[in-house]
Amino acid sequence: MASNKKNTWIKPRHNTLRNILAPVIGLYTRLKFGVKPEKFQDQGDRQYLIIMNHQTSFDQFFVSLSFRGPIYYIATEDLFSKGWISRAISYIQAPIPIRKQTMDLKAVKNCLRVAKEGGTIALAPEGNRTYSGRTLQMKPSIAKLCRSLKLPLAIYRIEGGYGVEPRWSDVARKGPMTARVTRVIEPEEYDQMTNEELFDIIQQELWVDEASVTGNYPHSRSAEYLERAIYVCPFCGLAEHESHGDTITCKSCGKQVKYLPTKELKGVDFDFPFPFVAQWYDYQEEFVNGLDLTAKTGEPLFHDTAKLSEVILYDRKIKLKDNVFLTLYGDKVDIDGIEYPFDEISYVTVLGRNKLNLYIGDKVYQCKGSKRFNALKYVHIYHRYKNIKEGNEHGKFLGL
Repeated sequence: MASNKKNTWIKPRHNTLRNILAPVIGLYTRLKFGVKPEKFQDQGDRQYLIIMNHQTSFDQFFVSLSFRGPIYYIATEDLFSKGWISRAISYIQAPIPIRKQTMDLKAVKNCLRVAKEGGTIALAPEGNRTYSGRTLQMKPSIAKLCRSLKLPLAIYRIEGGYGVEPRWSDVARKGPMTARVTRVIEPEEYDQMTNEELFDIIQQELWVDEASVTGNYPHSRSAEYLERAIYVCPFCGLAEHESHGDTITCKSCGKQVKYLPTKELKGVDFDFPFPFVAQWYDYQEEFVNGLDLTAKTGEPLFHDTAKLSEVILYDRKIKLKDNVFLTLYGDKVDIDGIEYPFDEISYVTVLGRNKLNLYIGDKVYQCKGSKRFNALKYVHIYHRYKNIKEGNEHGKFLGL
């Protein structure tokens, strides 16, 4: 019996440590983000599957402050590849690892294990944090997971988080924001639905579009590092940008755009065609989806420099080089003169604000550039190439 208890996922320390840390996290949340997550009054003594949208770097802590007791979050492998930091996180709250680039059956089995032991599980089905302020695409398999776990489904919606801390920014601003459970769907209710119906409800409940004026989010550095999300100029096409303070500048044509406290965009001495980042982001995706990449394999699209590491999944990162030259083409990535064709890369993704992961064979390489590094363009161009190669040249999904 002692052996079985020792091997359980859920440990008594998780609840103890959660209760010790909660007041500190709550104070930090109010001071940095200016938000007090709403307590879930109807929690009772039940366990839940919590499904949330993903807007800020602190979303999981908002959820933890709304619920009593420990929550077991599904987290991508990058969280588990940080050496002693990962070991400390695992000791404190034992998140459930999932591989970002695959259908991870082991993660599902671990979720079933935690549910069987009486734990509450949380995940963000977008699998990524929004760059534009709009909820990202989700995988329909979330409905099957809900049905497998047979837990009450708590929908947790964060609104205003993009205004407070856009993914592309290093600073948090104060402004209107809410974080709360908006709906509970009981197993008896979703048992009467098809997977498609349940998935539609999840999408509807988590949909947030911050391309509107919802209040003021002032900061002296409001536009800084918007170039992590933007690499297409409406006047120049593919182009590098650079931001300072509240202004971002296209380095090709020199046009400047201000990011206002209302999240609106305003051209400096000209009429800018996009009222919010979301519309600019939409245009950027449409531009990439119109590219014929077969004609862009000889000349580089972009040059960057970055630190190169190899990620040992669920363990650590090994630094390979402090400074490598990255060159992006329409069909490959060149790292210090070594070409990696997209046909040989199984997956490309962006982590955090601007880290780039390349899955090549049995290796995972991570490129971490400067503060202004745009990892997103590599993801978009890679997925555009894959869509064309797979005969889906009209496909719109570009990886996020």
